[in-house]
Amino acid sequence: MPALELAAAGLKPLSVCSFEPFIGRIREQPDDTSSAREREILLVRRPTQLLPPGFRGYLLLEEGLVSPGLEDVYVLPTSQHYLAEGDVVRIHPQRVSLATLYRRASPSNTFLVTERCDNNCLMCSQPPRKQDDSWLVDELMETLPLISPETREIGITGGEPSLLKGRLVELLERMKQHLPRTSVHILTNGRGFANPELARAVAKVRHPDLMLGVPLYSDLPEEHDYVVQAMGAYDETLRGILHLKRARVRVELRCVVHAQTYTRLPQLAEFITRNLLFVDHVALMGLELMGFARANLGLLWVDPLDYQDQLTAAVRTLSRAGLDTSIYNHQLCTLPTELHPFARKSISDWKNLYAEDCERCTRRVDCGGFFASGLAKRSRGIQPFVD
Repeated sequence: MPALELAAAGLKPLSVCSFEPFIGRIREQPDDTSSAREREILLVRRPTQLLPPGFRGYLLLEEGLVSPGLEDVYVLPTSQHYLAEGDVVRIHPQRVSLATLYRRASPSNTFLVTERCDNNCLMCSQPPRKQDDSWLVDELMETLPLISPETREIGITGGEPSLLKGRLVELLERMKQHLPRTSVHILTNGRGFANPELARAVAKVRHPDLMLGVPLYSDLPEEHDYVVQAMGAYDETLRGILHLKRARVRVELRCVVHAQTYTRLPQLAEFITRNLLFVDHVALMGLELMGFARANLGLLWVDPLDYQDQLTAAVRTLSRAGLDTSIYNHQLCTLPTELHPFARKSISDWKNLYAEDCERCTRRVDCGGFFASGLAKRSRGIQPFVD
């Protein structure tokens, strides 16, 4: 499912239903001046009168009157009463289900564009699958015109988006057209941009606010290739970074910190400052216990308390060299005070939780908390700050 797509839930049909799935934007006010009703789904919180005609579908929080001739009228399950004006959903009438594709109020709207990947990372939270999933891009192309142009940021993830090649370029062009004020962040392993033509094609779109996040797990080729489980990936990744920067595309370097990467964090930081000082941001990231990371937990888990020295040395090197540096997916109580200014609240709101111990913490508002998948395995250093 797309990274933001919330799990599909059952609907209760109250009318004749369509056969094919359809996408629509939630509307709460049946304004007669609307010219886009055929692409909107009316959300009725208190059905006190007959529903107005013309909308692509209707969602009711409770059963109410249904005008004769209306189609695709459903009662929402309680679990999806969070839907609001401007959200975008997909309704699958034959499965009697609804999936949320975009939430207007969320700062964490991310779209999965393929599950295919040419890496097989030990800690991948979205394990790759070999299948034709081109429908994901088709669906996003249809969704983009429905998204609010005031959205601050959209994320694109996979799988590996660069495998889309020309379709990735088309997607960026459509984003620029419909959401010119929205920043776009693409997670990519960078290998596809070892082809300079793809890097130049992405640059040619001239998106006003685009950044590509590329992982680099070690200064040693064999260690990086082991983590991503792909021979030669290190060389292709570095060439991809060089081609992107040569084409003036913004690049963020990412390193997930775990048992296979933490020991050489200081050396990686030195490599970056000596060879890749032109990148735009460096993010040192905590482990998300999903997908392969959960299956390989014994190989990957290390308490953040046990790599404080390496993390501190790496951040010092990067920041002293003038690189914009952040620490993602870490709790403040697991970091030395010196690193607190670098810690960011980076976990998407829809999978961000806090432990019971955090309830009385005076720094909770500043702390990134946990992945919903990470509460079962946590640092021995978790404890509330009490002023």
